[in-house]
Amino acid sequence: MASFFPVEVDESAFHEPAGDDLSPLVDRVAELSRRIGSRSVYEYGKLEEAKEYIAGTIRSQGGVPEFQRYAYNGKTYSNIVVTRPGGKEADTWIVVGAHYDTVLGTPGADDNGSAVAVLLEVARILGEETFDRSEFMGSFVFAREARHRGQDIRAMICLEMLGFFGDEKGKQSFPLPLMNLFYPSTPDFIAVVGNITSRKLVGTVGKILGGNSPVPVETLSAPSLVPGIDFSDHRSFWKMGYPAVMVTDTAFYRNPYYHTSGDTLEKLDFRRMAQLVPGLVAVVRELAGAA
Repeated sequence: MASFFPVEVDESAFHEPAGDDLSPLVDRVAELSRRIGSRSVYEYGKLEEAKEYIAGTIRSQGGVPEFQRYAYNGKTYSNIVVTRPGGKEADTWIVVGAHYDTVLGTPGADDNGSAVAVLLEVARILGEETFDRSEFMGSFVFAREARHRGQDIRAMICLEMLGFFGDEKGKQSFPLPLMNLFYPSTPDFIAVVGNITSRKLVGTVGKILGGNSPVPVETLSAPSLVPGIDFSDHRSFWKMGYPAVMVTDTAFYRNPYYHTSGDTLEKLDFRRMAQLVPGLVAVVRELAGAA
């Protein structure tokens, strides 16, 4: 089992001088990636620590976490689910999710501590707001069980790596040749990605996110054969026939520390992560029909 050695970081360097408090995002990623560290399926105790930390954070924000438990290799694992009651369309659902596990031996600051931290902040801001539809956090078992129950999920938003950005031209790569003719080569944007069936949702989420965040947004609707387009939990929802998109910093197409021990806190751009939060809050509000 790999050991995780925390790095001393001056967290004040992540704060904006204008008074924008980035400390909640920094603290959450630090807890997951530095104190807990590698939290793979092979490190059950660490994964349980991460689960309890996330659930405790939800409780401290006034939420009520539920655990959707399932067995794998003789152990019990959990999706952490938070439900907001719906109004006039209470029988339809919006799902917002982010996985909290990592690849063995990696601290997982970007993959996927960044997305968990942002999702918790979105949940905090939404607080006690009411919606026409309900919204959840979950993954494959959740999607399968939702289909078995006949739940009408109108949209699934998968948050997958939201913290790695750069301003140097040529540092963004792409899954297919010639894509650089249509997309920027500077890794300063966030991507909204989906399959052909989810192209309407891709456009909607991209438009809302771009209209409520200063971070540039690029969108892509393409077949699943494009490498990387289905590399997260949204794929499970596609398999169950639900529309779903991934919001991502494009992972290994820009982050050289992807799935390595170098995926650490100090590599992340917390300013841009914070700028994504109001955009994602707006996405949930609009899709869920906030009353």
